[in-house]
Amino acid sequence: MNTSLLRLRHLPQLISMALVCTGGWAQEGPQLDLQRVELAAGMYRIDAQVAASPQERQIGLMFRRDMPQPEGMLFVFEQPATQCFWMKNTRLPLTAAFVADDGTIVNLADMKPMTEDSHCSTRPVRFVLEMNQGWFAKKGLKAGSRLTGAPFKTARP
Repeated sequence: MNTSLLRLRHLPQLISMALVCTGGWAQEGPQLDLQRVELAAGMYRIDAQVAASPQERQIGLMFRRDMPQPEGMLFVFEQPATQCFWMKNTRLPLTAAFVADDGTIVNLADMKPMTEDSHCSTRPVRFVLEMNQGWFAKKGLKAGSRLTGAPFKTARP
């Protein structure tokens, strides 16, 4: 066999290996295998995927075509900051809840699919919970409502 043909035959694998090693691999589909955590908003339960690494947070809910109603994605950041989100490559209409360390919802933002409009927290937060658009409103949850679960520190009286 011609050695140049042999090299060309292995080119796709070499490119894939180089992309993975350099961190340049492009996400082609939704990330569905993230760690999960159970959260609660009063009597309502939320099954949330946890996006904690920079790559997991960057991909978020991109490429998802649907998401069951009691599911969401919890973005966890290392320290409180003004967090801003957009909907590039995200097909689902979502609401982002910007959440303080104690689980209090600071503000909510409805986000349109496939847009690059910026939606930001009104004060520094470490957590953002994305749910299907309308989920918070249907449950009567708004700024000042509290989420509970392992990620949130509970205030001690």
